[in-house]
Amino acid sequence: MEKKNTTSNFILLGLFEHTRLHIFLFTVVMAIAITSLVGNALMILLIQQDLRLHTPMYFFLSQLSLMDIMMVSTTVPKMAADYLTGSKSISPAGCGLQIFFIPTLGGGECFPLAAMSYDRYVAVCHPLHYPMLMNWPLCLRMTMGSWFLGAADGLMQVIVALSFPFCSGLEIDHFFCEAPMLLRLACADTSVFEDVMYICCVLMLLVPICLILTSYSLILAAVLHMHSTEARKKAFATCSSHLAVVGLFYGAAIFIYMRPKSYRSANHDKVLSAFYTIFTPMLNPVIYSLRNSEVKGSLKMCHRSPDCASGFDMA
Repeated sequence: MEKKNTTSNFILLGLFEHTRLHIFLFTVVMAIAITSLVGNALMILLIQQDLRLHTPMYFFLSQLSLMDIMMVSTTVPKMAADYLTGSKSISPAGCGLQIFFIPTLGGGECFPLAAMSYDRYVAVCHPLHYPMLMNWPLCLRMTMGSWFLGAADGLMQVIVALSFPFCSGLEIDHFFCEAPMLLRLACADTSVFEDVMYICCVLMLLVPICLILTSYSLILAAVLHMHSTEARKKAFATCSSHLAVVGLFYGAAIFIYMRPKSYRSANHDKVLSAFYTIFTPMLNPVIYSLRNSEVKGSLKMCHRSPDCASGFDMA
């Protein structure tokens, strides 16, 4: 087969066709993406404005919202521009940026979720030692570690994926560049890299989820030993929002990255990727605003406060 190097542009086949149904679906996806961007931006602003939310839990939540904003911004603008203009070309540099940011942000989100579960464990099981066990230097180190590990995974994927020679055509059956989809175009044996990439994905998912399960197992054991019904309700309330986000994030991520190859297809991968990169980021601020009493209380206070309201108007 004819080989081409990475100086030629790739072609993204996209997610939608120009039919009435797909035009409607495109409109829905764009509405979800805009809602996701606005919701996460407002969540960050709310956490910044309200001093009562200047706690480790909401600091990690603001990092999740920032990652979600960047995730949507990495995929949706290019997809929308390609669909509206009919130009499906993407340069190797643009493709490399998408390959870098998707695992950086997707993998990076695993670790703040694990840090939030540890925060809930300390708050429920060791409340008197909370200021010492969850101090700000530790929170900053956790956050920097999350970004570093995600970026290391993304950098490894983009360097190796773009180093392969590609066959003619260069058509990627997706709406953004992703390393597994790009490897299907390679005119070389990619099995070793695919195995390494799979192991990295498993580790990025399983290590944090093991920490999360351990934290919540200890929380459940502590809650069951509480004699006060009110204390139990408060403990469950403080953890329910985070558990909902964890279930949503890991359910989608495990289904996407840990399925056997025999169960995968291009159309399914595109739909699942849209759910993971567009729909899930919208749900995180919704879950926290509807299920979390502190956030709802902060929203009410913000509407009554001229300073906070002006901050939202400026946003």
